[in-house]
Amino acid sequence: MVSSLLSWLSSLPPSARARAAANFILGSSSPHTPPWLHASVREQLASPPPARVSGRPITRSRSTRMATAADAPRTMTVNAVGLVWSSLSRRSPCTITTATTAPVVTLAVLMMLGGVSGIRVDVIRLPSVVAPSPAFREASAFRNGEECPARGSAEGRVDIAMTLDANYLRGTMAAVFSILQHTACPENVAFHFLASRPDHTDLVATIRATFPYLDPRVYRFDPSRVRGRISRSVRHALDQPLNYARIYLADTLPSDVHRVLYLDSDVVVVDDVRNLWSVDLAGHVVAAPEYCHANFTKYFTDAFWSDAELRATFHGRRPCYFNTGVMVMDVAKWRLGGYTKRVEEWMAVQKQKRIYHLGSLPPFLLVLAGDIKPVDHRWNQHGLGGDNMEGKCRSLHPGPISLLHWSGKGKPWLRLDSRKPCTVDYLWAPYDLYKAAATALEE
Repeated sequence: MVSSLLSWLSSLPPSARARAAANFILGSSSPHTPPWLHASVREQLASPPPARVSGRPITRSRSTRMATAADAPRTMTVNAVGLVWSSLSRRSPCTITTATTAPVVTLAVLMMLGGVSGIRVDVIRLPSVVAPSPAFREASAFRNGEECPARGSAEGRVDIAMTLDANYLRGTMAAVFSILQHTACPENVAFHFLASRPDHTDLVATIRATFPYLDPRVYRFDPSRVRGRISRSVRHALDQPLNYARIYLADTLPSDVHRVLYLDSDVVVVDDVRNLWSVDLAGHVVAAPEYCHANFTKYFTDAFWSDAELRATFHGRRPCYFNTGVMVMDVAKWRLGGYTKRVEEWMAVQKQKRIYHLGSLPPFLLVLAGDIKPVDHRWNQHGLGGDNMEGKCRSLHPGPISLLHWSGKGKPWLRLDSRKPCTVDYLWAPYDLYKAAATALEE
């Protein structure tokens, strides 16, 4: 069609050539137009994609003609290429901005006319209305074993809560993938995501595209709820409002969720998550791996330990460090005990006296340390991201492993991308669904 079109235009006198080409571009015809080209124009206009003006759909009419000088210039975007036609004739000093469903044909016409006197052709690149290709590969569909309850039934449902943050999305994808891959009943796992962005539809769309068989629930966490309570910590990431969303799980999750497993986005699970979720809480509100060998005093400042009234909060308890990135929570008991308010009260003390440095962890310790249900250490092989300052490589702790946790500054996807990974990062890589990472590994 292109060669025939150019031959036809070449046969026309210069005075008619520009008008004929303009009519073709705009979807109309002229007395000089041959019948076969009429058919091509009709075919081209038969089902044009919707044009858009300032993000709003508009209707493209077949009766469009050359605009007059009184007409305001209009910008249409169809597909990804916009074409600007500017007539420099004194008789029609106008500018038409249009786009065609056949940009190759139109460009050919305009390239030919570029040498015609009185015509200037400009090409404008407009934002594409086509969604970009997904950054993550679609995960395999995992199905229940014979021993599992029916999908959708309350019996056997495992509720897991995580935050949804664009900066940690790659880690979230790997965590979800690892959970589904290693549980016998993947169809009974219900994911609950807390997002702080008002418009988080793109993140949710990415999750649904990567795991099309999941039906995740997403909740809006209002950052203003904690913004006035956050104190500056040793690492900027710890100061983000979403890092505090775990405090408000009981206030956010629906009433049909009675127990929830909260997980950070920098973990991978290499065991059946049901074994952790179903742990006997023995009357406690939280269950988590507990580390009593750690130096508990370092989690609070001298201002705290030197204040007799403050340090008395641990009286009658044997406080031990536990990591809040992996914890099972009795949601109903949390609500009844007013634990959200109790944590907030310590955050208010922190604003006045500066009693700790580590984000959302210390207020949890102040309320719960020494009063949780200990879980086997295999369920949180933490610290693989190094410390909070430098993020240096660390080795695995001895013993069996059910969950790997890259707590600390170093994240496996960043270190792998930088071509400076730690040895433990290769344990995370098989769960990475990021497309570019797959290409790099294949190379």
